Amino acid sequence: MPLAAALLMTGCAVARVDPPAPVVAAAQYRESADWQHAAAAAVPDDWWTLFNDPLLDDLQRQLVIGNENLRSSLSAVASARALYDASRSALWPTLSVGAGATRSDSPSSNNSDRTSKPVNSLNLTTTASWEIDLWGRLSGARTSAQASFQASTDDLAAVRLSAQALLVQTYLSLRTTDAQLSVLARSVAAYQQSLGLTQVRYEGGVAARTDVLQAQTQLKSAQAQSADLTAQRAQLEHAIAVLLGRPPASLTLERQARLPPVPEVPQMLPASLLQRRPDIAAAQQRVAAAYAQIGVADAAFFPDLTLSASAGFRGASLSNLFSAPNLLWSLGPTLTQSIFDGGQRRLASVQATAAADQATSAYRQTVLTALQEVEDNLVLAQQLQQEAQWQGEALQAAQSNLDITLEQYRAGTVSYLNVVVAQTAALSSENNLLSVRNRQLASVNQLLKNIAGRWQPMRGKETISSP
Repeated sequence: MPLAAALLMTGCAVARVDPPAPVVAAAQYRESADWQHAAAAAVPDDWWTLFNDPLLDDLQRQLVIGNENLRSSLSAVASARALYDASRSALWPTLSVGAGATRSDSPSSNNSDRTSKPVNSLNLTTTASWEIDLWGRLSGARTSAQASFQASTDDLAAVRLSAQALLVQTYLSLRTTDAQLSVLARSVAAYQQSLGLTQVRYEGGVAARTDVLQAQTQLKSAQAQSADLTAQRAQLEHAIAVLLGRPPASLTLERQARLPPVPEVPQMLPASLLQRRPDIAAAQQRVAAAYAQIGVADAAFFPDLTLSASAGFRGASLSNLFSAPNLLWSLGPTLTQSIFDGGQRRLASVQATAAADQATSAYRQTVLTALQEVEDNLVLAQQLQQEAQWQGEALQAAQSNLDITLEQYRAGTVSYLNVVVAQTAALSSENNLLSVRNRQLASVNQLLKNIAGRWQPMRGKETISSP
């Protein structure tokens, strides 16, 4: 009767709770309008190869092997996989074997008569049990564990993608620092020549003592900037070593005062490509896991049905243990229903629902943040392209002004203060241009990272699926 009643109750099984409807994203980014793009082209998943730097390619290979954060995420994936496998095994029957031996004695009813003898008891039993998943509790737990395992896998991909992008940015910053050090080295050489010229003019009574002091100040300031940039370069080199999972002392990168060209942005960046971002995929899987847990919590309101069977032998001696008179067995279902638990099941259901709402909000925030990152870097790439052009023109003007001012100073028509102003302007313009180019490279690097390393042309209206 209990089994029949339980089977009749399956018609009242826990209803499945589905995630909310998808969130629609724009088919086109706002900041991609009115911008001159390059023709759409295939971009490899290894997007850093677009910078055409063999050393960067080699560092990326070392990163995948040695980065400690990647190893930690890989261990988290293995742990999640074990939990998923455990949830799958819970759907299967369990089988156990037990053996025991006891020797006991007890006093007789007549305290004055101690005629009882110790009794031996040997037993060997096999027990099987199987919980029938009437209400979907076990299958819901399996679904939740599977989604959590997939989320861990996506987390690993996200950590790898983030580490790759960070390595690219750190490496580009290192090369920018090398270029700035090269500019300062040329400036220091020019300032030393200017100081020598000023000293000759001062000794000849043509220039004032203040001209010499200004030249010395300018030279020492440039040398101080060079020392500061040298320290920054060492720190960037240390950061790269740690990203590779190596001690800072084990990595030395030669100076290379050249920045790679800025890769051209293909024609379209559809919002649908954000579906490929591993952090968004991980957030989606966590929503699925959270909603599966609602069903698990609600199934606790219904009784548990377990089928069990056992068989074995029990006797006083080992010689006749395996005989028919010593055979024992049992078979039957067990139906268990909690009557009073102080509201624990209700609170567990409320907690599961709140966790699902939290996961949904976190997913939507991840999507919005991803869209913002792409929009931000699109407008950066657009404006920095124009800024680099203007800064290049400013550098040309500053260098022409410097050449004219130096000729005028040699002719004695202007003071050395004019030379200082012109040289400072030229150095500042060249450093500014390097800074703009570094920001351009960083924005393109982030765009590639934000869309998981791939660009494709947009085809029709796209949406981002969302819980």
